[in-house]
Amino acid sequence: MYEAYHDQGLEILDIPCNQFAGQTPGTDEEIHEFCTLKYHTQFPQMKKSDVNGENALDLYKFLKSKQGFNGFGKGPKALMMSAMLKKIDKDYKNNPEIKWNFTKFLVDREGNVVARFEPTASMNDVRAAVAGLL
Repeated sequence: MYEAYHDQGLEILDIPCNQFAGQTPGTDEEIHEFCTLKYHTQFPQMKKSDVNGENALDLYKFLKSKQGFNGFGKGPKALMMSAMLKKIDKDYKNNPEIKWNFTKFLVDREGNVVARFEPTASMNDVRAAVAGLL
């Protein structure tokens, strides 16, 4: 998607986070190497940071304040995520916190946070929303 839309103004900021079951334990350099070698990423990658809690980046505090959690949608992935999170936090549906890795926020050219996509969202839906803004 980055290659397809970058010339039209799309920017992707990759901010690694290790707050979800320790899935991103490496150093910033190791994470960058893994992403570029395995996925051929070309967009900027920031330092590993917290997205929830008192040490969350101000960026994520802002994003979550504008687009709270609206559920995982439907389908097997959504059911799995819901079941997993209920074990951790029975009230997970009622707070805006990031629930898992690969939550995406779509921000328009004016800085308005127009959408939040949970990790269960279809990339086709993400692409359509991006294309609609460009």
